[in-house]
Amino acid sequence: TAQREISEIVIAMRRCPQPIIACVDGAASGGGFALALASDVRIATARTRMNAAFIRIGLSACDIGVSYFLPRMVGSSVAAEYMLTGRFIDAERAYQLGLVSRVVAPETIEAEAQGFVADMLHATPLGLRLTKEALNHAIDAQGLEAAVAMEDRNQILASLDGDFAEGVAAFLEKRPPRYERHDG
Repeated sequence: TAQREISEIVIAMRRCPQPIIACVDGAASGGGFALALASDVRIATARTRMNAAFIRIGLSACDIGVSYFLPRMVGSSVAAEYMLTGRFIDAERAYQLGLVSRVVAPETIEAEAQGFVADMLHATPLGLRLTKEALNHAIDAQGLEAAVAMEDRNQILASLDGDFAEGVAAFLEKRPPRYERHDG
């Protein structure tokens, strides 16, 4: 169905090995809100407004992963407040709640995102992929032991990658690392 096809997008976003940065400049309602929540990093402008809009048109606010992401990000009470009412979350409140990492001027939002990208490019592709995977796993982990087991696995995998030796050498030599860019 069309509903399932749309929902598959947020699942694909979470499975995507590369980090996804959402630049939210203006309204992010309904599906746009869900896509923003499914992103790894969210940057907003002062004119950003987000809401679970479907509740206001006779549907459930629980759509396209909103009921999964929002309570994990802001807690169940705050999530219920916004999902049951369809109220808008402005940029300042989104920042206070931890829904967005930054609130910037509209003309600087792309540069801010590029700054995140530049910082991420200092990491290895494998390190980024394993970190994103572990973050997603930890959100759903049965407990600390399960999260630590995933972290241990990832550190072992990353230590076997050639980029780890380059990272250590660069650190010891006080120079930027020269990682191989590959799909890991």
